[in-house]
Amino acid sequence: MPMTRPGLAAMLLLLAAAPAFAAEPSGCDNFKWPIARERAALTAADRQNAPSGAELPAPPASAVLLALRDPAEAALPSPPERAPKPGSFAGFLRIREIAKAGSYTVSLSQPGWIDAVQNGAVLKPADFSGAGDCDGIRKSVKYQFAAGPLLLQISGSPTASIAVALLPAQ
Repeated sequence: MPMTRPGLAAMLLLLAAAPAFAAEPSGCDNFKWPIARERAALTAADRQNAPSGAELPAPPASAVLLALRDPAEAALPSPPERAPKPGSFAGFLRIREIAKAGSYTVSLSQPGWIDAVQNGAVLKPADFSGAGDCDGIRKSVKYQFAAGPLLLQISGSPTASIAVALLPAQ
């Protein structure tokens, strides 16, 4: 039985659209840059636990599992750039020394707002990328850090703990 012209046209349209559906990025492919290293750090078994307000001598080689608190109790040293939502959690981490100025990524395992503070000023991100459907990592933000101390504040997290990775950008 021969195919009718409308039937043939419909089939050709479906076949033409198939490669476009196959090329659509999903999950971890939605990030603007490769995040395998950051994702591995955030999910590593050797993450160190840290309470809000902890001070580390230098950026850790892996991620830190930061315990967060109710925003009213978190005592963030600097007001967050974005007001935390009711029912969310907040906390902070001090890095005593960024040894080398340059481009770094700060990545989170869960949703949250990042404020990076150096010399009393909140730094503006150089770039941002994120995906809601990538297991182990939710967002990665690039910053230009100067050598010296760094304050990282996390707010607006829906969970009471969050993995935070601070790594030199690639």
